[in-house]
Amino acid sequence: MTTHGDNLLAALPLDWSFDRFKDVVLLRNEKTDERSAEEDYLELEDLESGSGRILSRRNTLDVGSAVTHFKKGDVLFGKLRPYLEKYWEAEFDGKCTGEILAFHPKRIAGRSLLYCLASRWFIERCNALAYGAKRPRVSWPTQLAHFNLPLPPLPEQHRIAAYLDASCAAIDAAVAAKRQQLEILEVVRSSIVEGAVTRGLNRHAKHIRIDQDWLGTLPTHWSAMRIKRLVSRVDYGISVRTEPEGKYPVLKMGNIQGGEIVFSKIEFVDDVVDELILKKDDLLYNRTNSPDQVGKAAIFRGCKAEGVTFASYLVRLRTNHRIAPDFLNYAVNCSGFLAFARKLAIPSVQQSNLNSTRYCRMLIPLPPLHEQRAICEYLGIKIGELTRVANSIESQITTLTADRKSLIHECVTGQRRISEADLQKVKTHAGR
Repeated sequence: MTTHGDNLLAALPLDWSFDRFKDVVLLRNEKTDERSAEEDYLELEDLESGSGRILSRRNTLDVGSAVTHFKKGDVLFGKLRPYLEKYWEAEFDGKCTGEILAFHPKRIAGRSLLYCLASRWFIERCNALAYGAKRPRVSWPTQLAHFNLPLPPLPEQHRIAAYLDASCAAIDAAVAAKRQQLEILEVVRSSIVEGAVTRGLNRHAKHIRIDQDWLGTLPTHWSAMRIKRLVSRVDYGISVRTEPEGKYPVLKMGNIQGGEIVFSKIEFVDDVVDELILKKDDLLYNRTNSPDQVGKAAIFRGCKAEGVTFASYLVRLRTNHRIAPDFLNYAVNCSGFLAFARKLAIPSVQQSNLNSTRYCRMLIPLPPLHEQRAICEYLGIKIGELTRVANSIESQITTLTADRKSLIHECVTGQRRISEADLQKVKTHAGR
């Protein structure tokens, strides 16, 4: 091994070399402002983070600025944080936003360059150098161009890339299988919730046909009641500008996830009327969002003393004596309820609006209060079990993803040498 100045690359094999980024690639600079309906244009959102794949293509009819031409075989890289793990080897000639850099490999194999850009040392260095307050980025001429890239001999570059192709494909397949397990768990969870909320816990209970809104049948001793009869008040949230710091946390659309409030990316206001401070068991639903997200709801489990309020895209429902807050939360998050609610939403450009009048006219199954509480207790246990399984699978996905990153880093920095035997072994394993 030979030591080099870059502390992220402590040492390289003796037969490897360093060379400046700008000396081994050509940066594509050809721009065009011509508009086309052909779907050969990429934005940052079209690149999947950390996988080296694209998710979608689009046209340039609505693009307001010049775009960059790239060629098949070029390697694309997102220069903005947090998009630094977006990279792709082009499979066609196309165009991309200026926030994506397109490199034509000159003295480095394309796949070798791709994995170099995907390696931990490269991403960490870009993160450390990114500048700018709103959209931090790395610069080509002053920063990236002067990065020293580790360069194995060309035959070894091809061998490493082939090894990583096979190894990463196997890891990606394992991750995909884990994600499919999560999807199945979500289907199971949804089925359990909807079954309990609409049929109860007694399998032998007699049912009557309702056939209204999203409801088919209900146990004979239940009723169907409109939400407006089950709430004591309905309020729209505040419509003032929020700030990164302040006195009162403001919940927004993104804080409603899976029927619960998630306190992440919170912003604040310094003043809010007392009536719009949330109390324990207040329910929030999302009245404005994309068509597939509008209507989702969550229950607030904090207390008024915490001083939490909510934004205008949310509506607060406060239940009355007829219904347990948790039961209402389960009911309005049922897949059947949400599907019907989204049909009632008023569509607009890229969003739908489900006002409180339409929402509160919808029907909810209403068992006796003691039965509501028994259903909530049952669902709490069942969902807790499924959540523990899902958390375990998520942990496995995190481990696989970390292993993938470590493997790429070790191979492109020479910490792991790849022989022909290693390559044949991984190919043989992948072929089984």
